[in-house]
Amino acid sequence: MGLDWIEVRQPTNQQLVNVLQTERHLDRGESEAIALALEVKAEELLIDERLGRREAINLGLSITGLLGILLVAKRRGLIPQIRPIMDSLIWEANFRIGSNLYREVLAAAGE
Repeated sequence: MGLDWIEVRQPTNQQLVNVLQTERHLDRGESEAIALALEVKAEELLIDERLGRREAINLGLSITGLLGILLVAKRRGLIPQIRPIMDSLIWEANFRIGSNLYREVLAAAGE
């Protein structure tokens, strides 16, 4: 079952990918995501790692993370609650969320 709205693409600017990896110490996935977002002039880049987020912002990209996506999903009525999903991410996927951010997201979600 394919999802026809998903397009897999590789960035063409491998020089930028290499610079992001070697000089900015980002991993390959983050480097490629940032390079591709710049190439396609993406409205927003989904990225969670702190270093990657910082570099994306420095390069003029608008970013969001997984928690931002969860907030949008709740506001649109696609999910009933964020807390169980965040708890699952923390306990099952070893996703790191600081206690202040955890509380802020729940407050923003009205939970």
